[in-house]
Amino acid sequence: MTVHIGAKPGEIAETVLLPGDPYRARWAAQTFLDAPVLVNEVRGMLGYTGTWRGNRVTIQGSGMGMPSLSIYVNELIRDYGAQTLIRIGSAGAMQPHVKLRDLVLAQTASSAGTPSRTIFKELNFAPCADFGLLMAAHKAAGKTGRPLHVGGIYSSDTFYDERPDLSEQLQRHGTLCVEMEAAELYQLAARHKRRALAVLTISDHILTHEALPSDQREKSFGEMVEVALEAAFA
Repeated sequence: MTVHIGAKPGEIAETVLLPGDPYRARWAAQTFLDAPVLVNEVRGMLGYTGTWRGNRVTIQGSGMGMPSLSIYVNELIRDYGAQTLIRIGSAGAMQPHVKLRDLVLAQTASSAGTPSRTIFKELNFAPCADFGLLMAAHKAAGKTGRPLHVGGIYSSDTFYDERPDLSEQLQRHGTLCVEMEAAELYQLAARHKRRALAVLTISDHILTHEALPSDQREKSFGEMVEVALEAAFA
């Protein structure tokens, strides 16, 4: 057990999927895993371990924003030996050609600041996805028939944007979408020599202000979970 994860030794798999929402963790575990077992409910941040095609998988909620994700990923790596960590989450499109329900594979993740920023001091470290996972996810996503985009994204700890000037520059430089966790995940994976990837579904559009209704999100997000699982065990 750790401060934030109540699982016993051996109850967390080496492969961990990380949705921000703990209820999405429960839905994904019950939908995609065989014999999922609740292994964590500390602070209501649900985590389940089961199997997918005979492979052990944990699906653990990570909360909203990089500070929250940093806590869970640090403990998953340090105390439970997690080796492959894949974020599965929603994102807001920042380009006209990226549409609702499209899949995005985050090749790189820019940020204005992360919990790791003080380590690098004046250096602007550029965190990126694990190339093997990225390639495997690209192949898996191609089977879904869902439009797919691969490239740079933006991770922000600010949900209600008050920097339209920054958004404009990100759009100008081809940033595909904005979400709230991937940059810190990639930095922690690089530091501890683990594999990491973010597989995202577009749920909102920054330019058009479109948004998926809540009753359509789970159906759309299922493809993202399948892609993450196939990539992890390719």
